[in-house]
Amino acid sequence: MRKKLVVGNWKMHGNRASNAQLLGGLKDAGPWTADVAVCAPFLYIADTALALAGTAIGYGAQDCSAHEQGAYTGEVSPLMLADVGCRYVIVGHSERRAYHAESDQLVADKAKVALAHGVTPIVCVGETRAEREAGQTEAVVKRQLAAVIHTLGHCCGEMVVAYEPVWAIGTGLTATPAEAQAVHAVLRAQLRAATERADGMRILYGGSVKPDNATELFGQADIDGGLIGGAALKAVDFAAICRAASA
Repeated sequence: MRKKLVVGNWKMHGNRASNAQLLGGLKDAGPWTADVAVCAPFLYIADTALALAGTAIGYGAQDCSAHEQGAYTGEVSPLMLADVGCRYVIVGHSERRAYHAESDQLVADKAKVALAHGVTPIVCVGETRAEREAGQTEAVVKRQLAAVIHTLGHCCGEMVVAYEPVWAIGTGLTATPAEAQAVHAVLRAQLRAATERADGMRILYGGSVKPDNATELFGQADIDGGLIGGAALKAVDFAAICRAASA
């Protein structure tokens, strides 16, 4: 049985005072049997590391460069993330794909460099509302994941995958547990064709996960936890989701 993983994506929210309050609330609410981590804005990763020292809560970043080092002004490399103890990095989030024109191949390249430095990439895939209504969900997520599988080769079994239907991110809309499971099953089958480790890999669901729907979502056969946005900014809500994953 796969151990659940819950990752909070703070996006571009927070300040030192509110972050300290949030992390303090999480520490008071834990520990949980599920694996738990938070992905903070770059500026606050060091503070997060200090706050979480001695706890089982991991931390990571929301993006990284596809390069190790060099003349890439404004970029942060996986080598730097590893240096400050990041366990995870989110790559290919729909907001990066949409607002920064990130291609499937760029996402794959980021995942490869992250793994090379011991940082686990959380590779996001997901379809827009228009793509879902056109019946393209399976084709879209398989295309996005295929680029990463091809680039990582035998190492693809070391990543975490997150299915985030774009239409359910920050909208209050949520795929039904059955809808989410159907896509997760497609992704699991694709991984099985690529690596013997597929049955042990974690596929997270993201898209308006809340305390009141987390238990049912996490009860699905191929949903191994969540990548949590808005609810991750409230210690009470995030802790409740972590409890649901620990049940």
